[in-house]
Amino acid sequence: MSKNSFSPLRAAPVDHHDGGMREEDEEEDDVFHIPPKPSLEMLKKWRKATLALNASRRFRYVLDLKNVEPVSSDPDKNGELVSRFRTVTHALRAVQRFKEAGARYTIKENMDPPPEGFGIGTDQLVHLMQDQQSSVLEEQGGVETVAKQLRTDLEHGIDDDPAGVEKRKEAFGSNKIPSKPGKHFFVFVWEACHDTTLIILMACAVVSFATGMWVDGPKEGWYDGISIGIAVLLVIIVTATSDYRQSLQFRSLNDVKKNIQIEAIRGGRRCRISVFDIVVGDLVPVNIGDQVPADGLMVSGQSLTIDESSMTGESLPVHKDSKHPFLLSGCKVVDGYGTMLVTAVGTHTEWGQVMATLTEDNGEETPLQVRLNGAATFIGQIGLSVAILVFCILFIRFFVADFKGRDKRPSRVIKHIVEIFSIAVTIVVVAVPEGLPLAVTLTLAYSMRKMMADKSLVRHLAACETMGSATTICSDKTGTLTLNKMNVVKSWVAGQNMENDEEVKTIKAETYNVLLAGVCQNSNGSVFDAKDGTAPEVSGSPTESAALSWGVKIGMDFDEIKHKTSIVHVETFNSRKKRAGVAVKLENGEIHAHWKGAAEMILESSSQWVDTDGSIKDMTPEKAKELENIIEGMAAASLRCIAFSYKPLDVKTVPKVEEELRDWQIPDSDLIFLAVIGIKDPCRPGVQEAVLRCQMAGVKVRMVTGDSVITAKAIATECGILSKEGVVVEGRDFRQWSKERMDRDLPKIDVMARSSPSDKLLLVKSLKERGEVVAVTGDGTNDAPALHEADVGLSMGISGTEVAKESSDIVILDDNFASIVKVVRWGRSVYANIQKFIQFQLTVNVTALVINFVTSVSSGSVPLTAVQLLWVNLIMDTLGALALATEPPTDDLMEKTPVGRKEPLITNIMWRNLFGQAFYQITVLLVLDFAGEGILNLNYTGVSRSNDEETKNDEVRKTIIFNAFVFCQIFNEVNARRPEKKNVFEGLHKNFLFIGIIIIEIIFQFVIVQYLTRFASTTALTAREWGICIAIGSVSWPLGFLVKFIPVPKKPIVNTRRIRINWKRKSRSLTKTLSSAMSRRSDDEISKSKKGSLNGELANQHRGTEVEMNAPATTPGAARVPEV
Repeated sequence: MSKNSFSPLRAAPVDHHDGGMREEDEEEDDVFHIPPKPSLEMLKKWRKATLALNASRRFRYVLDLKNVEPVSSDPDKNGELVSRFRTVTHALRAVQRFKEAGARYTIKENMDPPPEGFGIGTDQLVHLMQDQQSSVLEEQGGVETVAKQLRTDLEHGIDDDPAGVEKRKEAFGSNKIPSKPGKHFFVFVWEACHDTTLIILMACAVVSFATGMWVDGPKEGWYDGISIGIAVLLVIIVTATSDYRQSLQFRSLNDVKKNIQIEAIRGGRRCRISVFDIVVGDLVPVNIGDQVPADGLMVSGQSLTIDESSMTGESLPVHKDSKHPFLLSGCKVVDGYGTMLVTAVGTHTEWGQVMATLTEDNGEETPLQVRLNGAATFIGQIGLSVAILVFCILFIRFFVADFKGRDKRPSRVIKHIVEIFSIAVTIVVVAVPEGLPLAVTLTLAYSMRKMMADKSLVRHLAACETMGSATTICSDKTGTLTLNKMNVVKSWVAGQNMENDEEVKTIKAETYNVLLAGVCQNSNGSVFDAKDGTAPEVSGSPTESAALSWGVKIGMDFDEIKHKTSIVHVETFNSRKKRAGVAVKLENGEIHAHWKGAAEMILESSSQWVDTDGSIKDMTPEKAKELENIIEGMAAASLRCIAFSYKPLDVKTVPKVEEELRDWQIPDSDLIFLAVIGIKDPCRPGVQEAVLRCQMAGVKVRMVTGDSVITAKAIATECGILSKEGVVVEGRDFRQWSKERMDRDLPKIDVMARSSPSDKLLLVKSLKERGEVVAVTGDGTNDAPALHEADVGLSMGISGTEVAKESSDIVILDDNFASIVKVVRWGRSVYANIQKFIQFQLTVNVTALVINFVTSVSSGSVPLTAVQLLWVNLIMDTLGALALATEPPTDDLMEKTPVGRKEPLITNIMWRNLFGQAFYQITVLLVLDFAGEGILNLNYTGVSRSNDEETKNDEVRKTIIFNAFVFCQIFNEVNARRPEKKNVFEGLHKNFLFIGIIIIEIIFQFVIVQYLTRFASTTALTAREWGICIAIGSVSWPLGFLVKFIPVPKKPIVNTRRIRINWKRKSRSLTKTLSSAMSRRSDDEISKSKKGSLNGELANQHRGTEVEMNAPATTPGAARVPEV
């Protein structure tokens, strides 16, 4: 069998002449040569000659020779085969089209008719955006037809008529997504009922009620149980009310966060409106960094690229053009700019349908709350230990000492045991400082509401805490330190300095037209000519507006240039190159590349310049130096220098196809230098005073700007930022610094000029690595990494992009640096208010625990009943937190240095005040308990009404102790307002909430003592006895004044972190000891399962001590707070 006879890759041998044989030999030598297909007969012969172990598998994916008909040499027969194939193909296509038409007909049948006055309805528009198919859009007639059906002019937008806008809202819906209803008040009541200690107390109340009815009968037996139950119910209602009010406040703040201001074109002019006021048919400009506010179609745009990952999950940005014009709500603009026609709003958008199914999560927990939860757990464990000891002592004493002389009926015994148990549980309730996390929430909610009035919107709660610890602020220049109201005050055009704008019109016509085209087309702003004689309205970014306003002054007709020239391609502003470019096609077909940006960078890219007579000359070193001097002169006058240049392009080198234009780079070298303008942006009034206040408060202000070094120095000096020892550095130099240079000079940096976003990020990271708490301002999309990396990110509400706002923690609504200083003040106020409440609460804790423990050990009873302790708990936790957590900030907060990361939350000053007041209260109340009857000269006769085993004197004495204890807390609450100052009454007359809470506490205390005697186990006191109680409490004021004369060391006396470490080590040591003891016991005495269970219980008992140790110092995206 010859090679040629059976090879499936070679045709049958034919006769060739010599040249043909040589070509065949060459083809055999060529490994890339693919021989022609073999004939059908040869394939059949090859199949027969091939040995296949599994023929069905071997030939499964190759040609089925049985069903292949040989191509006939008869053309009529071949034509018949082709005709049959075409017939089948057309039939299949007809069936498919019929199905599609039927589906479309079914969809149209189910669609609502268009609203009156419009040619298209909501259902059709929703269907159009859901499919996102160009063919469906073409069936509607394209973007232009959809705009006509929506009665929208693609240049001027809809009419700016309130009635017309309202009609569109009624026809197509509003751009609001209905939020999920918040939790009802009774849900908070139900959640408050889940507190373990309150559940135990309710159980005690039920048992006490049952035993009381059993022993004393229905007439007298219900008092104790009902009293405890009412007290627990009161605590639940007050707690639920507080939580409910906070939830309402946070919901209102969330609504404010969603209310974004955007631009819309109405009546030919750009106007800023709320995102909620967008209607179908609106024209909305979108720029890099914006969030698409609604579903729509791109009308026009350049290099528009959208990040649709939030909707589609695709990470790669999507380029939008006339073939793919669909824009989805909620997506981000990552590059370019454009104008969109709104086709769906609110719940009719894809984003709205998704968001309508989600609930708003307000369960954000700040780092300080996490730490205070851990501290509350630790303090609660101490209280639990004391409560167990008190219960054991009272229980043992009852059966060992007191049982002999008491009524031994089972009901009486059970009732007394329940009373002992309820007292122990109440001690736990008082000891657990549940008010600590509550105080944080209250002060944060109060501060957020007040900060809104100071033009600061808090997006993350943790930022409130951290701003009080900020040690440096890296601030932008434009709009933050300056007014962001730019105006061209100097210009150099075509070889000469222009004294006024009219002189620009005298240059050569060709140069003049090129300049106007560059100013007009190389901008994403717009000019609205009112046509009524008023001045044209210019919109866009401040820099763009200044350049366009200057163009209008020198005679630019914005609309005429836009119509006569067309944009071929755009390169948006690049923060690294500091410039933007555009390729413009002129009326005569020529194409010019126009560049605009930082003057010195445009100058570096220019090889020629335009002279006064319109001639183009080479850029000599002398001329370049002359232009550098002109630019530096403008910069020294605090002017931002923007240069214009252009370059004629060869039409043949410019791509014609849209797909090729995407990757085409506009030439940016060998440019022709045309003009440079100096833009004045004056400093904000009061910014120098604000910077000085920060410096006095120990917060270093650094300016980070993209302007030149000379301009940055001038502005920094004017604002008071640049000091004599301060360092000014350019971004490109800073990123080259070594570690040694960074350690040496980083603290001295006052100004960073010509910085890129990566330079800003590097600065933030370097400062944080060296222990600084960094706050950063930013407004652009490229600032997002630095805003996210900083301890606190501050975005600008007016000039900031949506990307920057979402990456920030706080939005400065008026873009003013003075508002940032107020944020620092409020941050310190949050921290100070928490410290005030901790001092107040720990004083009550220490006093209550010591009194109950000492009296139970010595006398076998406690002076404060369960109901009384619950009332004290209510004063201490809820009302005390509400009073002290809402203290407004004081001026002295900005006279202190920032609180360090590792400084303890409880300072030496707080320990001094706490122990001074606690020692006084414990001493006085124990004296009254042991010798009060003689000291108070009580001569009452009879038996106590609440307890027939006590005398009337005992009842009065315990009532005085309870009353004096409460008044000590009320007076000490005033002391806690100013932990460091001797004058605790400063500003008290302005805090009406604090005064109101004090008055409420006094009124309730009077009612409880005088009228709710059976409820609270008290007795009515005389005026003399009330005077004694008030006098005992009032001693807290002079005592607090005198205590503050006691000096305290700067080094922390008590390190609570070390205490928790020792506690944890001891618990682990105890666990190990018990484990080894159990392991030595025989298997008969204890099984391995019991051993593991006991170890687990021990670990669980001490796990609370590790809560704060294991809690992270920071949460993701949240800032660090000082350690407790």
